[in-house]
Amino acid sequence: MSIPLEVAIVGGGIIGVMTAVGLRRRGIKAVVYERASTWHEVSAGFAFTGAARVWMEQIDPALVQLLGSISQKTDASSSNAYWDGFHPQSIEDALDEKKSLMFRTPTNNLSFWGCVRSQFLRGMADMLPEDAAVFGKQLVSYDDTDEDDKVVLHFEDGTMAKADVLLGCDGIHSTTRRVLLGTDCPSGRAGFSHTVTYRTMVPIDQGVAALGEKVKYSACNHLGPNADLLVASGTLLNIAVFAYDDQEFPDPERMVVSADRSEIEELFKGWSPQLANIWKLYPEEKLVKWGIFDLEDNPPPTYARGRACLVGDAAHASTPYLGVGACTGVEDSVVICTLLESLQQQALVGDVRRRMLHDALQTYSQARLERGRWIHHHSRQMGQIYHWRHGPTGCDPERMKQKLEENWATVVEYDVWAALDPALRELATRPRS
Repeated sequence: MSIPLEVAIVGGGIIGVMTAVGLRRRGIKAVVYERASTWHEVSAGFAFTGAARVWMEQIDPALVQLLGSISQKTDASSSNAYWDGFHPQSIEDALDEKKSLMFRTPTNNLSFWGCVRSQFLRGMADMLPEDAAVFGKQLVSYDDTDEDDKVVLHFEDGTMAKADVLLGCDGIHSTTRRVLLGTDCPSGRAGFSHTVTYRTMVPIDQGVAALGEKVKYSACNHLGPNADLLVASGTLLNIAVFAYDDQEFPDPERMVVSADRSEIEELFKGWSPQLANIWKLYPEEKLVKWGIFDLEDNPPPTYARGRACLVGDAAHASTPYLGVGACTGVEDSVVICTLLESLQQQALVGDVRRRMLHDALQTYSQARLERGRWIHHHSRQMGQIYHWRHGPTGCDPERMKQKLEENWATVVEYDVWAALDPALRELATRPRS
């Protein structure tokens, strides 16, 4: 009988918990070490493509069942609308599709299921046994030496933990990444993408009064020089202003600073009347501005060293413009779950197990590295397109639409198993009781 692998997952976010669910389903003892005192995730919306749900099904079908029970779903008739937010100089022109609608992109090939992040996280956490999570554990460093048959994790409170494998799912500002790559490696720290975002939510009727009936029926993105305004309806209207910022972000560790809605007012001066007045929908107090960080300027040279590897945003943190950061993390998760399951089935021990773990994580890195780099590169590029800063597209609607559709095709047509041993696909898709 094989000895179950012990896996330490650093970070109790969406991908960390999803990976723990997948590993536990495979008989692997996964434990999540989370720095917060309980499960914590922002109450913001996000979505998974139909392709991502295929990989999620392979991790654990219960994940897709959970997502389906709490999500809003796009259908074949839905689309995203991209509007010129800058040139129309009257409300009438801004509402006139013939004058202001740049293009639409159908969402049926993406088949998004969207939900609230915190709700999905808690639903997944309920699928784990109590001993699968330890809170209040901020990773400081880890040791991975040939002299120890385990990876040794060191936490800020002075405690330690041991495991056969360390998976760093600790997000954009990953401690695991800094330790894995070395403190002198530029890729250890995410860089400021020189874009920021201001978010708020308002009742649907307020959004309609400000932007028109169009916001009730589809996601709308209003584009212009150096900024865009994205709105998506649910029970409330989610509003997000994204803007280019040529300055350095004042607090790169926290990624958030206090802001004033006059910044939004200044940003949209000279735009169409609807956009010029959008600042009025933002709160007068307690407004914050989020800095958007990614790994585009210094992509990691590898996602794995020794018996540790990076998963999700820790590996390929990207801007939100492509909208598939979490979906890419799902791809990571199904690959690492399947590789570790394959290894556990071989019932290895000692030096052989350690060597094979190293090889498995290198296989993971080699399989995921190009995809991760493509995601954060093209997501950064999408933001430049929306802000009319991408030379080949400028503000030309046809060129913009063509580039977006090319990117979406690459997102949904990607096969995570194409670069791997066919036996892994068979293992991932075989029926389980």
